[in-house]
Amino acid sequence: MDILKKSKQLFLFVFVLLIVSQIYAQKSGTFSNDDLQNAFKLSYKYEASGQYKEAIDALTPVYSGSNYEVNLRLGWLNYLNLQHKEAMQYYQTATKIMPYSIEARLGYVNPAAALEDWTKVADMYNEILNIDPNNTSVLYKLGTIYYYRPDYQKAYNCFEKIVNLYPTDYSSVLMFGWANFQLGRGSDAEVLFNKVLLLSPNDASALEGLGLLKKK
Repeated sequence: MDILKKSKQLFLFVFVLLIVSQIYAQKSGTFSNDDLQNAFKLSYKYEASGQYKEAIDALTPVYSGSNYEVNLRLGWLNYLNLQHKEAMQYYQTATKIMPYSIEARLGYVNPAAALEDWTKVADMYNEILNIDPNNTSVLYKLGTIYYYRPDYQKAYNCFEKIVNLYPTDYSSVLMFGWANFQLGRGSDAEVLFNKVLLLSPNDASALEGLGLLKKK
């Protein structure tokens, strides 16, 4: 009986030790490479079959608030699972871990846009530009947000920078033309719309802009 009693006590001790060790690992982020790789492998498997909740659950045992890759992936998986607020929180955690990460900020934009929270989208784009001022993709998207607010001067500033860097980028030249048009800079808009026609002959939007300028 004593042996059985001691065996039970030993079992309970080991069980408690395992639980404590797992909690400590979660808090400190000291999971083994095998644990992390196996969790990610299982998560990818579930994602491939569209089982996003299961893909999220596969990472729960190795979650750490200090692990960038885990938080980034949970942001993506929660976005796919239409849990947009949760996705944004994970992406924010990722940016705290890696303050200069552009990919985490671009990830954050997806759920924010899905919620049509354009203020947060614009704020995040501005954060990216503080890190990477010449990110033309972000400049274009931010310029488009400003244009349709409408805040034509801020849109102008975004498109002007892109066109200075890439003078024959069709979409940017076109939007820069419209920003000039909306700000009453007709001669500049005319030049830009005509440049668009070099890049895209018979472009409907450029022709519309030139037509409106003739009516003025």
